[in-house]
Amino acid sequence: MSSNKEQQVRRPRADVQRNRAALLEAAQRHFLQHGVGASLEAVAKEAGVGVGTLYRHFPTRGALLAAVLQTRSEELVTRREDISQLGDASEALRQWLRAMEDYFSAFSGLPEPLMAAARAQEPDNPLTLPCDQLIAITDKYVRAAQRAGDTRASVKGYDLFLASSSVAWVRGTGTVDEASLDRLRALIESGYREQDVRNNHV
Repeated sequence: MSSNKEQQVRRPRADVQRNRAALLEAAQRHFLQHGVGASLEAVAKEAGVGVGTLYRHFPTRGALLAAVLQTRSEELVTRREDISQLGDASEALRQWLRAMEDYFSAFSGLPEPLMAAARAQEPDNPLTLPCDQLIAITDKYVRAAQRAGDTRASVKGYDLFLASSSVAWVRGTGTVDEASLDRLRALIESGYREQDVRNNHV
């Protein structure tokens, strides 16, 4: 009897896990194809579940988006590990900002909800925690560059989080070429670096 009860307990748990995995895979495909505003009904249909099941797993679009981003965070973690090996604090900050920009460019329209979550600081917003974590990491790179004398003392991690999000937003419009993006990145860098450091690079 106990064995049958254990099987009854395990079976729905396995179904729940399969449904969640199918929803995340379908959501990632739809976000890639249609951006973060993709139809959730279409996501549920492709995953082979009803919309009610989707909302039981992910009560809001933000919750689904946060879960999908978590599955895509491995590359960002790997890049951070590579950056941590650099001995140049200024270069480490520059590379981290580019890594965040690439991460924010994963889906069309992604920078907007991330910037909104970071700005509003709503504890119930599932995107707030990952944004807070990225801002905290960025702040560590900023402080290291400040100790090295390469970055203005007034600059905060939040500022450069927003800067990377903004570049990702421009990049996502598909209306600018890589040369224009490089100039935009250079303008941002000239804004956060110390004046004497910039003069030494002229």
